[in-house]
Amino acid sequence: MEATSIGQAGLQGWRKALADKTTGPVTDHTPLDEDAWRALVGATFFALSVLYVVNTVKAVLAER
Repeated sequence: MEATSIGQAGLQGWRKALADKTTGPVTDHTPLDEDAWRALVGATFFALSVLYVVNTVKAVLAER
């Protein structure tokens, strides 16, 4: 499985809409192609989700 397909798997709902709206302007002004940009957006949201879950688990364990 390619890194771009893994990153793009996180694009659903408003995240997909955000990636769709920003793809043109970003790829026009940077060396990234559309697939790379969409993968970067998806991977960023995935990483933020993981961070949120980790911090939530830490908070629950700290309450114990």
